[in-house]
Amino acid sequence: MSERQVLVVDDEPDIRELLEITLARMDIPSIAVENLEQARRVLEQRPFALCLTDMRLPDGNGIDLVRFIQKHCPGLPVAMITAHGNVELAVEALKAGAFDFVSKPVDLAVLRRLVQSALKLGAMSEETSDTVDTVVGESPLMVSLGAKVSKLARSQAPVYISGESGTGKELAARMIHQHGPRAEAAFVPVNCGAIPEELMESEFFGHRKGSFTGAVDDKPGLFQAAEGGTLFLDEVADLPLHMQVKLLRAIQEKSVRPVGAQQEVEVDVRLLSATHKDLAALVQAGRFRQDLYYRVNVIELHVPALRERVEDISALAGYILERLGRRAGVEPPEINTEAMRQLEGYAFPGNVRELENILERAMTLCEGSCIEAGDLDLPMVSGEVESAEPLDSLLVSTERETILRALEETRWNKTAAARKLGISFGALRYRLQKLGLE
Repeated sequence: MSERQVLVVDDEPDIRELLEITLARMDIPSIAVENLEQARRVLEQRPFALCLTDMRLPDGNGIDLVRFIQKHCPGLPVAMITAHGNVELAVEALKAGAFDFVSKPVDLAVLRRLVQSALKLGAMSEETSDTVDTVVGESPLMVSLGAKVSKLARSQAPVYISGESGTGKELAARMIHQHGPRAEAAFVPVNCGAIPEELMESEFFGHRKGSFTGAVDDKPGLFQAAEGGTLFLDEVADLPLHMQVKLLRAIQEKSVRPVGAQQEVEVDVRLLSATHKDLAALVQAGRFRQDLYYRVNVIELHVPALRERVEDISALAGYILERLGRRAGVEPPEINTEAMRQLEGYAFPGNVRELENILERAMTLCEGSCIEAGDLDLPMVSGEVESAEPLDSLLVSTERETILRALEETRWNKTAAARKLGISFGALRYRLQKLGLE
């Protein structure tokens, strides 16, 4: 049991006693201290499974302790105890790396759930699962994305996932869920743009029998379906303003009121959201509430476009074909050199989703065990024209010098040079081969 010991940091004796008694009834030992100095000292002496700290302490604040733990004990989850209604400080704590927060007066049921979730992190860090989705690709962008996903999985902070359509925002959300303490509970994805406006409140919060025509039974909503797990709001920018107000209240109060119900129902969900639209621009235009924006966008995770990580296309294509072959019960085909060259030279406006569709079609059309360029059926004419246009005006007399200059300025990083020239990686490689510079 000592491996699950909890550190309690609070200068109020009554709060310390309440937390110690609650933890003892959960068969979890704890050590209580009164201030930052004592907390730092005891953290240097022994390991803990969780730290519960008050926001306001005699010699500083809880966020200072969060930052200390992030630096010296990065695997230790920290939960903040804040004054009721002090949402701004709670959000600041989450941004600093806090696992979660509870408000005073402390709801013991909420506290117990928080402690149980935090303790699961330690157990999960020692386990691996073959079913967990992973980042495919070794480009710097994807290595960075994988590291951020792992870090965000250890928090309960709301995450806003940005990126173009087809980049894999839902996959990133699933990874955050699967690598976190809520992995055993439900992951509930919902496309906010696909729900008719008049049904939104019922779909999100549920309804009671007889509350409207057609409500023949009680029905739980999406929040209740995600109880204990994760609710993923895809295309959150498509929510109408009246639903944005109701969603904000549900997030703040951690409770929902089903249509036709007299009382609210407590819900315990982690909220992840995404959209391909510029959410900040929608706030400026008055089409998305600023207060909701700050609540869903506590931490932003950006998923890069496929054209920004051309070096991952080969590995990604192999992964997709392996999955398609497994689903069809057949040996997946290989991709020949010319077909791969075309894939790497294509701009992929539809990103990874478009690559999947192209490969699924090619796998169906190819004869034998190898996908050839003709099987891809890429819109090469428009793609080549669009990718070549920024460079063609320069190639009239100084093509060789222009490319060499770009390579020298980027220290011969071809991906960066292609971006600098405004062309695709494949188009640059074709030019290098043509000029004898490869």
